Amino acid sequence: MSLHQEFRDNVQTIISRLVEKGALPEGLATNAVSVEPPRDSSHGDLSTNAAMVLAKPAKMKPRDIADLIKPELESLASVASVEIAGPGFINIRLEPGVWEDELRKAITLGVNYGDSKLGGGEKINVEFVSANPTGPMHVGHCRGAVFGDVLANMLAKAGFDVTREYYVNDAGGQITVLAKSALLRYREALGESIGEIPEGLYPGDYLVPVGQLLKSEHGAALGEKPESEQLEIVSTVATDAMLDLIREDLDALGITFDTFSSETSLHARKSIDSALAALNERGLIYEGILEPPKGKKPDDWEPREQTLFRSSQFGDDTDRPLKKSDGTWTYFAADIAYHDDKIKRGFSKMIDVWGADHGGYVKRMKAAVNAISNGDAELDVKLCQMVKLMRAGEPVKMSKRSGDFVTLREVVDEVGRDVVRFIMLTRKNDAPLDFDFAHVVEQTKDNPVFYVQYAHARVRSVMRKAAAEMPELDLSSSALAAAPVSLLEHSGERVLLAKIGDWPRSVEAAATSHEPHRIAFYLAELAAAFHAQWNQGTDDPNLRFLDAKNPDLSHARLALIQGVASVIASGLNLMGVTPVEEMR
Repeated sequence: MSLHQEFRDNVQTIISRLVEKGALPEGLATNAVSVEPPRDSSHGDLSTNAAMVLAKPAKMKPRDIADLIKPELESLASVASVEIAGPGFINIRLEPGVWEDELRKAITLGVNYGDSKLGGGEKINVEFVSANPTGPMHVGHCRGAVFGDVLANMLAKAGFDVTREYYVNDAGGQITVLAKSALLRYREALGESIGEIPEGLYPGDYLVPVGQLLKSEHGAALGEKPESEQLEIVSTVATDAMLDLIREDLDALGITFDTFSSETSLHARKSIDSALAALNERGLIYEGILEPPKGKKPDDWEPREQTLFRSSQFGDDTDRPLKKSDGTWTYFAADIAYHDDKIKRGFSKMIDVWGADHGGYVKRMKAAVNAISNGDAELDVKLCQMVKLMRAGEPVKMSKRSGDFVTLREVVDEVGRDVVRFIMLTRKNDAPLDFDFAHVVEQTKDNPVFYVQYAHARVRSVMRKAAAEMPELDLSSSALAAAPVSLLEHSGERVLLAKIGDWPRSVEAAATSHEPHRIAFYLAELAAAFHAQWNQGTDDPNLRFLDAKNPDLSHARLALIQGVASVIASGLNLMGVTPVEEMR
């Protein structure tokens, strides 16, 4: 449990005690009560909104409630002082020993500092990437891949039982296009001149090996079969080849999955029929005619009777079709069955990571999950905006390999996995992201991945110097955890102590909100505080981490920066980024 969660529990206990005394009315909802660091650190170490949240339901003034809570907080041994600010915010200043104890935990636990039991082992399914198996992954997939992987890492660190899942869209029109494109490359492998790739087919060179594989397995015989048989054979071969390609791309990014689920298997197992039959039994499927789309009516729109799901009954804007005009199931029908399958596998909490172009699909999918689970399952959809590739400020041209986009692998091969993974989290997932090849490899403070890794490398450098110049100091974790850290009195040192102690809360907050970018932001702030203290020592010798004339203070400062390194390593591990020992 984080320090902040511990204090939230203390506030909850205080509120319950005040209710028992009759000082506060019964039945107050406290789920919105929070304990967080104040925006301005000069106001204290912690701040709670309890009085503000309870004022309206309690029919009392916020400051009157704050006056009740204040003495209760002051009675806690770890609290140095409590102040009421503004309309009723309660600011708490802790005893110095509290942050010093957090530093000792960080040193002792290392990268495991910040591990939480918040999730209580609850199962949660994180489905991400799920790129169509029609070619290599592009840089847009890259952002969703990193986002989903780090989100899964965070949830696991926060105590959830996480399953990483990839949904393979191996049915439908795009697979037919893939098969036709691969057949063209097969004819090319046989020596035929195919000329320009026809519009509508996949033009990338990545299908050339598939054509060669088909030639080696079938010779010229495949081309003598009816087209329907050709497409059936080639669909399987091409899809398997594309999945192998995708797995290689993911491996280059350091991402693995626990489960690959197939859309084709849903059709084969009649899962769509059974899932929709259950909805039909509840009167949630009907035959009807939809209203025309709002705004300009499409030229090809015509009113016709369709099989519809009562999506609007569960928060969607309109009811949704389940069958196409040819009588086959829509993608939405298959997605209902897929999420129904997740629920049957024991996942009442699900997170789907999609591209921003799927934003219009969110309401209907949430409505479907609500319906098939009778409101017992929860789906959170996170949308990732596209990535704009730049080189020294100019847009990057398309890839020869893919034909019409820059592949993920090309980006990773040029700048490295660490850079790609970190930069993908430097903006909130729903905000646009510029990726400039020149900027992301610069060794300057404006490059966040360099600045954070440099902080870790600087700590390791100081530790090596300490071992060489002050061999009498024991630099083992147990000895550093026992160092006299109460000697750390400089304001910059106290800022670092508090920032280290904020790591467990940051992990829980990022996991609860499903926002991995918070980890990158936190690490950037911690690195900035560390570099600032380093610079103070450059200007003032009395603030340097090593002072041969004062071994006790040196030991305390080494403990402090070891805590910084432990937390940076913990955060980078979550991000799948290497905490380097030295910069090269």
